[in-house]
Amino acid sequence: MPLYKTITVTSLVKVYIWKIEESEEELSENIELTDHCQSRFNGMKSVMHRKGFMSIRHLMAEAGYTDFDLFYDDAGKPHLRDGKFISITHSHHFTGIIVADKDEVGIDIEMQRDKILKIAHKFTPIEEYRTLANADALIRKLTMVWGAKESLYKIYSTHGLSFLQHIDVHDFSMEEEKTTAEILYQGDSSTYDVFFEEFEDFTCVYAIKK
Repeated sequence: MPLYKTITVTSLVKVYIWKIEESEEELSENIELTDHCQSRFNGMKSVMHRKGFMSIRHLMAEAGYTDFDLFYDDAGKPHLRDGKFISITHSHHFTGIIVADKDEVGIDIEMQRDKILKIAHKFTPIEEYRTLANADALIRKLTMVWGAKESLYKIYSTHGLSFLQHIDVHDFSMEEEKTTAEILYQGDSSTYDVFFEEFEDFTCVYAIKK
């Protein structure tokens, strides 16, 4: 089974990434779902979504969990029954989870595509990126910023939170592969460490609440 990558961020935080290469039948072997998740799975029409859903259960097994250790709150945010923190992501043939003992965490995987140039103004001040050398560099950096904001949104999980107005990703060098970010929403301020990982024209971003 293709566990693609494991990243030990700290002794208390670990990232697991899966590259989906199996059939749905292979991914379903030895996986038992809760009634809630079985119902969700049965309602998925996309084979890729179904395979992604099952591959995430294999990632959870790598982290020592089963589907029965997972539950979702009213906002759709996943939680672990032992009180540790988890975040989940799926993009095309990659899935990922991040698990942390003590700090809230978020993760997002995105394919690097030029489509992001058309929507960038909706989530970040695009004029801040004029110094980048070429379109490829711009696409890479915007994908990092989008992934960072997605990761933070997953942690905060509050309706009405705006990527553009409430989430600030501090400027960074792509070579550093990390930055910090802040959410300021309705008078409440929180800060996060953000990390970047690139592979096969995908960008993985994960955030840890400070």
